[in-house]
Amino acid sequence: MSLPDQPSTFRQPTPAERPWTWRLENAAGEVVTVSGEHADQRFASQADAESWVGEIWSELAAEGVDAVTLFEHDRQVYGPMSLHA
Repeated sequence: MSLPDQPSTFRQPTPAERPWTWRLENAAGEVVTVSGEHADQRFASQADAESWVGEIWSELAAEGVDAVTLFEHDRQVYGPMSLHA
């Protein structure tokens, strides 16, 4: 007997389900890779993505991120947006 497919609540969402992402950049515009809970975040909506970066921008800055750029799939929506005053 085989088990049924995992319910959607137990599997990673697909890029189609969560098309919004942030590219994290250093001052030279190069991609910064962060680890832990901030790595590879994907969002279902622009509002979710913006709320997330608004809540943790200082933690990203502490990890060497100077700016962020928002994407929906491969389309650049805006950015780079500085994380510094």
